[in-house]
Parts: sequence; structure tokens; C-alpha cells
Amino acid sequence: MKFSYDLHIHSVLSPCGDDDMTPNNIVNMAYVKGLDIISVTDHNTMGNVEAVMKVAKKRNILVIPGIEVTTKEEVHVLCYFRNIEDGLKFQDFIYKGLPDIKNNKKFFGNQLLMDENDNIIGEIEKFLLNSTKYTIKEINDLVNRLNGVFVPAHVDKKSYSILMNLGFIPDELNIKTVEVSKNYPLQSIKNLVSLERYNLIKNSDAHYLGDINEPIEFLDIEKKDVNSLIGHLNRSRRN
Repeated sequence: MKFSYDLHIHSVLSPCGDDDMTPNNIVNMAYVKGLDIISVTDHNTMGNVEAVMKVAKKRNILVIPGIEVTTKEEVHVLCYFRNIEDGLKFQDFIYKGLPDIKNNKKFFGNQLLMDENDNIIGEIEKFLLNSTKYTIKEINDLVNRLNGVFVPAHVDKKSYSILMNLGFIPDELNIKTVEVSKNYPLQSIKNLVSLERYNLIKNSDAHYLGDINEPIEFLDIEKKDVNSLIGHLNRSRRN
């Protein structure tokens, strides 16, 4: 079955996320646009994911617990988990790896924690856009131990991408899926990565409500559940 998706959305917890990116606004925009599956992937935290999951149940939208991590190499990677408990374990590990530098919200933006009613319940003090102290391999290894999936983010971009910063995708990572920007042309993608080797996902990387994907990208999976989706992202195209 085919399901529309957007697996890279930022909430108001990311300092670069607009203040309108609240749990209810994100879910309702996804509902209006006709999306089946979403993931809120804030920078180096999952603090608003549980609230989004609670709201999404009312709209029959599947939320995949996710996070966008900045590695020691300054590469952005998307990490998805089968349940919120594993995701929060991973989040705690990532948070400890951030430098003790406070966010300057007047300069970078808010880092707001919210509940399912869009009430502000706190703020994260550490600046979330920093790189963690963990290498790509260390993060990949932990994601695998937690039975999740590790996806290099926006490999077509000239900043914070694995291809730009490393120049290649290390075989030892055993990556099955990569993300490209939603408007990146297919012909150009073929020049970046092997379409015979890697699955592709096209997400919005939305920081504003209007940027969330329209229902034009689809995943062909057995059913609309987290295990089917993560299994798809973890499956080689050569199998």
C-alpha cells in the first residue's frame, strides 16, 4: 500500500523553527494536506515528539519518533525509532554529547517544549544547533543497537550533508536509505548516489507550516505502522 509522508519536520523546539510550529499546528497542517505519516525531527532533541504523537492519534496520522542529529563531523543525520521509549534513550545520549553552551534565543530563536494542547511547559537551555561530540559511526552504532534506522539528511545540500563533508558514504555504516531535498531533480540525484543501491526519501525539512510536504511523495509499505516503515528504510534495494 502507498502512504504519503513527510519525515523531516521541525517544531518550535528547534531554534530555527517558526513559533507557529506547534504540535497541533503541525498535525493539523499535515491533516489538511492529506499526509498519512509524519516525523518531527528537531535538532538533537525529541522533546516535542510525544506531544505530536498524542495529537496525531485524533487525526489518524502515524508519527514516527525521530530526531535530526548533528555529528562530530558536522553532518546532519535523521534517526528514527520504533517507539518513543527507545527514542528518548537515544535523545538523552545525544543531549549529553552537546557542549554546555546556552541558547541565545534573541539571536537564534526559541527552544520551546510544548504539551499536546500547545501549552509551553519549558525550554531547553543548551543550544541545540551545535554539533555533538559523537562521530557518525558512534551514532549509527547506537541507532542500530536500539533497533532504529539511520538516514543521512539532505545529501544534495552544500552544507551539513554527508557527501559534502565526507565526500562519500562509508560502506561500514551499511546505510540503506538517504534523504534528498523534495525539489531536487531526479537526474541530478543519479549523479549523487546509486539508485540501484539506496532507497530515497524526499522530505520537506519544514521550519514553517506552509513548507510541509504536499501528498506527492509516497512509501510503498505493507501497512501504516512504524515497523513496516522502518523495515522499508532498513531494506537494501539490492535485496
